[in-house]
Amino acid sequence: MDKLRRALRGDDVENDEERGIVGSIVDTTTLSWSTRLKAFVICFILGLLMSFLGTMCLFLGKGIAMFSIIYTFGNLVSLASTCFLMGPLNQIKKMFAPTRAIATVVMFVCFGLTLFAGIGLKSGPLALLFCILQFLAMTWYSISYIPYARDAIRGLLSQCFS
Repeated sequence: MDKLRRALRGDDVENDEERGIVGSIVDTTTLSWSTRLKAFVICFILGLLMSFLGTMCLFLGKGIAMFSIIYTFGNLVSLASTCFLMGPLNQIKKMFAPTRAIATVVMFVCFGLTLFAGIGLKSGPLALLFCILQFLAMTWYSISYIPYARDAIRGLLSQCFS
């Protein structure tokens, strides 16, 4: 059936051998836009729920370790949800683009430090500090996808604090 589709599109039938196994895998794993959008929404909401449940663990007295694990994993799931929209390789390229590289590194360092403070040190105040920094880093990273949003926030903050 694939050969028939390629022939009708005018693609070269022998092109399949030239592309190799990677091209074949890409063709079979490509998702439709509606499927990508549904997966993004489900994954993003799941990440938000996990972050909320992590916060609830903190207030219900389940321990700082449980909070830091669930909260950080929820943020990672929310971040990974964007891979459905643009693909994992493209997402990684955009994450480490010059305009986002620092925010990305700070975000991942804060993920690690939150886990270290919560699990290794069992320090509630330190885990909460890194959690707040994690939130701010993710916000700054997310804002980088909106044109001129960072410049507008910098201008607003400079006027507020000058």
